[in-house]
Amino acid sequence: MKSFLIRLAVFNLIFSSFILPASAQTAEEKGLSIAVEADKRDTGWGDMQARLEMTLRNRFGQESKRKNRNKTLEVDGDGDKTLIVFDSPKDIKGTAFLSFTHSLKPDEQWIYLPALKRVKRISSSNKSGPFMGSEFAYEDISSQEVDKYKYKYLRDEKINGRDCFVVEAYPQYKKSGYTRLINWIDKQMYQPLKTEFYDRKNTLLKTLTYSDYNQYLGRYWRPGRMDMNNHVTGKSTTLMFLEYKFRTGLKERDFNRNALKRAR
Repeated sequence: MKSFLIRLAVFNLIFSSFILPASAQTAEEKGLSIAVEADKRDTGWGDMQARLEMTLRNRFGQESKRKNRNKTLEVDGDGDKTLIVFDSPKDIKGTAFLSFTHSLKPDEQWIYLPALKRVKRISSSNKSGPFMGSEFAYEDISSQEVDKYKYKYLRDEKINGRDCFVVEAYPQYKKSGYTRLINWIDKQMYQPLKTEFYDRKNTLLKTLTYSDYNQYLGRYWRPGRMDMNNHVTGKSTTLMFLEYKFRTGLKERDFNRNALKRAR
């Protein structure tokens, strides 16, 4: 998943540790080193499948629920490939979303609409739009490759009694809907517990919290629940992960435009 640039950055960080005291590490270098370590710890799982329940709430607390299946393939030297298929409710059943995440170039994303029986490519300028009416944007559900951001370590802080690094991330994608993200990274798991999203006016737009983590294959941590709250609209979306399966034998052919139409 790491590019040549990231490997070079890791080498520079290691080399500098021999000639500079730890206190000389800049906030940007420390932020990058935390991101690189988190990526390193979450590399090598191969492929993953999960069943999810999505709950959408409006500002008055009224709810609607959706169920989907998620397949993800880890790609060496590039971002992950993801296929999401909706099973309910009836009016969106069979809708499928395909994403090819990239580090230094725009992600490629398509959606299959069964009512129209056609595949539609999502414009690179529309990645900040809502995914299936939820509070998650299309860019939120892409894999978060290290190269997609620049970083700055801010401070240490506790969340629910857990020690975290607080790291600011600046999207390098010019058409991102965000100016910056602030991540609270658990020091033991190197996984996020909270992310704040700031819009193009640098105003706090959304907060995402992660909970109910479990470890898989003796190494990889995954949340059982994710809650995205929109501070502007008052709406929220909850993702409940009902089941995770790893190394299920998924191949490249399971992630192409024809796979969108075959999804059931």
